[in-house]
Amino acid sequence: MPEPLLQAVDLRRSFGTVHAVDGVSFTLPEGGSLGIVGGSGSGKTTTARIVVGLERADAGEVRVRGRARPSRARGREQRLARAREVQMVFQDPYLSLDPRTGVDQVLRETLRLHFPDRDPEPRIRELLDQVGLGTRAADALPRQLSGGQRQRVAIARALAVEPAVLVLDEAVAALDVSVQAQILNLLADIREQTPIGYLFITHDLGVVRCVTDEVLVMRHGSVVEAGATAEVLAAPQHPYTRLLLDSVPHPGWNPDRIAAARQELTSSPLAQPTQHTGGRSEPT
Repeated sequence: MPEPLLQAVDLRRSFGTVHAVDGVSFTLPEGGSLGIVGGSGSGKTTTARIVVGLERADAGEVRVRGRARPSRARGREQRLARAREVQMVFQDPYLSLDPRTGVDQVLRETLRLHFPDRDPEPRIRELLDQVGLGTRAADALPRQLSGGQRQRVAIARALAVEPAVLVLDEAVAALDVSVQAQILNLLADIREQTPIGYLFITHDLGVVRCVTDEVLVMRHGSVVEAGATAEVLAAPQHPYTRLLLDSVPHPGWNPDRIAAARQELTSSPLAQPTQHTGGRSEPT
């Protein structure tokens, strides 16, 4: 078996008595796309922050191409090298972009920081073209751009460092449906052109269905179901996964029945959580 691009091994993180991440393991192959889904408080975002390095795990480790990813980077060069391994795209790009800095300067500063010996001009043009912005947007400030355009800038900035893994935390949740489709198509195109791996953090099963090969379902910090996306969504084995699917509005949808099912799940013992190392996994 080839070495996984990204591997999480028994990640654990607690906040007081709350086990936000409780024994989470998974692998992401080069060029692969893995979705982590769950409701609010499931631990999916904390897991993503541990992978990126914004949160420190109490136990377990993250590996990129077989090398343990340090929880803390010492020195400027080590921090830059660590940032080039994994980049993150957040839900609201307006909060992660400097409102006083134009698109061209955002990319120029990123390239100068990571690749000081390169001429940034060709790469800036390439990045703008890659995310579908073009040079006309180069001088625009974030407030002059639409939500979809700002997210394209955030993606371009993340791609500028040539990361191995791109973590997308609810990256299309704040966009309207038509713009969501454009961004998801853009990400699909980038994946075809590069060996980058995607880790999608989302509550939207439609996004998972469209853009991931495999999926993990999290609840209360643990993985309750994992496997190939098409298989998990077509024939979910865990009651929580079925509840997530049933909660999506559809013809004949009954919110009272969904509320009753949620209450029943909350009051009944759950099946044992599972760990994901590739292939279909089910609770035991």
